[in-house]
Amino acid sequence: MNSIEKNLLEEVVGKDPLDADAYNIRQNGKSVDRKINPYVTIVSKEDNSGIDVYVKEDTLFSTINIPVIITESGLTDVVYNDFHIGRNANVIIVAGCAIHNDYHKDAQHDGIHRFYLEEGSKVKYIERHCGEGIGDGKKILNPVTEIHMKQGSYMVMDTTQIKGVDDTIRTTKAILEEDSTLVVTEKILTSQQQEAKTTFEVVLNGRNASTHVTSRSVATDSSYQEFVSNITGNTKCYAHVECDAIIKDHASVKAVPEIYAKDVDANLIHEASIGKIAGEQLMKLMSLGLSEKEAEDAIIQGFLK
Repeated sequence: MNSIEKNLLEEVVGKDPLDADAYNIRQNGKSVDRKINPYVTIVSKEDNSGIDVYVKEDTLFSTINIPVIITESGLTDVVYNDFHIGRNANVIIVAGCAIHNDYHKDAQHDGIHRFYLEEGSKVKYIERHCGEGIGDGKKILNPVTEIHMKQGSYMVMDTTQIKGVDDTIRTTKAILEEDSTLVVTEKILTSQQQEAKTTFEVVLNGRNASTHVTSRSVATDSSYQEFVSNITGNTKCYAHVECDAIIKDHASVKAVPEIYAKDVDANLIHEASIGKIAGEQLMKLMSLGLSEKEAEDAIIQGFLK
């Protein structure tokens, strides 16, 4: 890999992308490197683009890296990755896509990830997206995450998109069975003319299933963001959704919350707030010697931390 490709890989999975128990690296629409072990198997799909990842039951503390990098302008890459997590397994999965586009054609990646968590399994899923390059071709990312959680399973999903993505539609769908828990944290920054839309659809089917979704976003310049959540509780369950956004310049943010309780014991909460940076926050930091821009940047970085 050249220096650009190495930097993109580090943006997604960190400084040691190959320092994982198992990995699959996808570059410009093709798998270019792979590592497996006795506990984690990665198999290319025969009928579609993508992979199946199989984690054996009782596997503990394995790390799996599934990064995608794109440097080819004009490429539209669509991939279907399925993760089969065995009973009582506990794994960390790092995925996402970084695009470098120096030319005039758009570059796009649509990653459809489907998770199947067996009873008692635990997954921490980290997903990072970013774009860069001097060309006027767009960097487009449309991640889809579908989650199926069996009894007693637990999943943490941490997603970040903090620079360079021109257009994105981010979709997360989840179905939770008894005693399962889904925790989602999303961080998004848009600028210039960028647009980002996020949709969460969570169905709580099992008793004592729970979810906590937190979205923090900053929209600057003339960018646009939209947050849509649809939470359905079909039995005794708990859900808490938070959407917090900072808006600057001529940007706009839209929040569309929907909670649907179909059982008297469904406890569903939605909170949303959109506003500018508080004046007292700016004044406090500026009193320490920061310029107004430096103070704003510090507040935004802390907000998205």
